[in-house]
Amino acid sequence: MAVLEMKVPSPGESITEVEIATWLVQDGDYVEKDQPIAEVDSDKATLELPAEESGLITLKAEEGDTVAVGQVVCLIDMDAAKPSGGSEPEKEEPKADEKPAEQPKTESPKQGEKPAPAEQPTPATYATGTPSPAAKKILDEKGIDPASVSGTGRDGRITKADATEASVPAMGSVSSTSGSRSVQTKKLSVLRRKLAERLVSVKNETAMLTTFNEVDMSEIFRLRKEFKDEFSAKHGVGLGFMSFFTKAVTRALELFPDVNASIDGDYKTNYDFADISIAVSGPKGLMVPVLRNAENMTFRGVEATIKELSTKVRDGKITVDEMTGGTFTITNGGVFGSMMSTPIINPPQSAILGMHNIIQRPVAVDGKVEIRPMMYVALSYDHRIIDGKESVGFLVAVKEAVENPVEHLMNGDARRALEL
Repeated sequence: MAVLEMKVPSPGESITEVEIATWLVQDGDYVEKDQPIAEVDSDKATLELPAEESGLITLKAEEGDTVAVGQVVCLIDMDAAKPSGGSEPEKEEPKADEKPAEQPKTESPKQGEKPAPAEQPTPATYATGTPSPAAKKILDEKGIDPASVSGTGRDGRITKADATEASVPAMGSVSSTSGSRSVQTKKLSVLRRKLAERLVSVKNETAMLTTFNEVDMSEIFRLRKEFKDEFSAKHGVGLGFMSFFTKAVTRALELFPDVNASIDGDYKTNYDFADISIAVSGPKGLMVPVLRNAENMTFRGVEATIKELSTKVRDGKITVDEMTGGTFTITNGGVFGSMMSTPIINPPQSAILGMHNIIQRPVAVDGKVEIRPMMYVALSYDHRIIDGKESVGFLVAVKEAVENPVEHLMNGDARRALEL
């Protein structure tokens, strides 16, 4: 018998263990080669585990088990014959010479016999619902109204056992609630546990501060209104806000290179490229796919890459390599309605930009009050290597570029920058 031992492959560098999130097959099933048989969670992504050969599968790990890379998780019997398809066997009809099984008969009273009288409920008396002295003491201590307890003693009297078993009603109510009281406890996925660990470590190990500013989105609204249909028709992607903010961030990182850096003990590492992590919400939680060398991307390139990576996140097909190595992160809480927040740094990066929702607000423009689409933006940064001057200057540079994108991001020619 040829049996294949399937081992956990390495999902990426530095990952030593994964968790069996879901088995997509059952023990004893016949599987085809390359058929997905399980979903495994690492600390960075959820990946599918395909069958390496066809055959009968025997599972060697349970859902929720943490297994090391290289550990055997199932066996595949490659010599097993593939079962032929077919419907469930039909129930056999009784043969002609067989008598159907006799049905139990209900006995009727014999002639002359009277049917037994139906059992009559116990009539209520003065004792019904009255607790015994011991039961009354227990109910008083629990704060339970005797009227809410059914007595099982003689004539319906509440016994000591009835009082002991009686449950305490919900606080503030005379009797217990009739609504659902179920509680479910579920182990956090390895991805969520790792995320929690990283967030706590950031709060404990960095000198994190947040600075805020507000951005007038009027010019971006104008450009999108003028070019979005033509842009979409030519490039097959929408002209969103993320491309403007990504380009504004890469420009600001060139002006303030300390924001595009990381710290390792006594050393600081600066990067001459901008790998921008974009926070995307997926079924398994928040993922941060990376735009490589975003400083060289066009508006079309940014929008197309974000669309591709976001689709992979939502479909659970994002790889570890596509989420590794960012130098700066952008997160957009505005899509969920957030007005203002203090985003947490994505280590080992040293800064993160938070975008928020856009609200029509009155603002002073050239001495007059006008209604403008405004957005609050926040920059959280590690004060150990980024000073206030750099952080504030960086956010002001983002604000300048977003409020005047034609000059700062498009070299004065919007059509050419948008490749129209």
